[in-house]
Order: sequence, then structure tokens, then C-alpha cells
Amino acid sequence: MQLKWKFNYYNELSIDELYAILQLRSEVFVVEQNCIYQDADSKDSTSFHLSGWDGGTLVAYCRILPPGASYKEASIGRVVSSPHYRNKGYGKQLMKEAIIHTLTQFNCKTIKISAQLYLQKFYEQLGFLQISESYLEDNIPHIEMLFYR
Repeated sequence: MQLKWKFNYYNELSIDELYAILQLRSEVFVVEQNCIYQDADSKDSTSFHLSGWDGGTLVAYCRILPPGASYKEASIGRVVSSPHYRNKGYGKQLMKEAIIHTLTQFNCKTIKISAQLYLQKFYEQLGFLQISESYLEDNIPHIEMLFYR
């Protein structure tokens, strides 16, 4: 199955798209990972949003933040795949699309992410390198990683 990819600035998202994004993020980051935290932060409104759709169903999503929003580098965050569509390669497709859009949109050479530690090998396969020791973020082990063009 081929996903339909959408790349939108915050104010270009429809109400239904934004609702689906927030619903998926909550389903995975809050409920599935049993992590109570404030997902809706002030960064969504200054970010681009990359989403992969199977008809009207959101399958994969991330937000792309400009340099200075989270780090001095451009960054990719809130990377998530629907539990109903996992292990089909959509997460890798999402990140490949996100890397291209980030490098192009911000004409940059590096991308920084805060990755959950258990996904380190996944991100390394995409070209990211670990640049920090493990740390806890919302009680989940994370590492900082950098992608160099």
C-alpha cells in the first residue's frame, strides 16, 4: 500500500487533520507508553507537519521544527506510527520523507533529534549518530542524535 504524504505548515492543517494528529500522538505517547505529559506544546504552531495517510486514516506522522525551536539545528520530533500499521516500513518511509523535507525547507546540513533509546538502531540506519549519553525525558530513556548531510 502506498501512503499519501502531506507536508503542511500548522495553519494549513484542516481541523480534521489536526484532530487526527493529536489523537494519534495521544494514543501512542500518553496511553500506549503510559506517560502522562503535556503533548500539545507551543511548538506545533511554528512547525511543519508531515503526515502519511491511508485514505482518511493517519498512519504515520512527525513534526519538523525550524532551527532555534528546540535546538540550534532544525529538528524532527513527535515521530509516531499508528499501532494498527506497524512493522510495514511506514516509520522508515516517514523519516526518509522528513529528512528530505527538513534539509530542503531549512536549507540546512544537520538535523538534531531526541530519540527514545530503544529506537537508536532504527535512527542509525537512517544516518543519525548518537551525540549524547542516555537521559530521562518524561521518565523514558532518550539520547540526542544528529544527522549530517
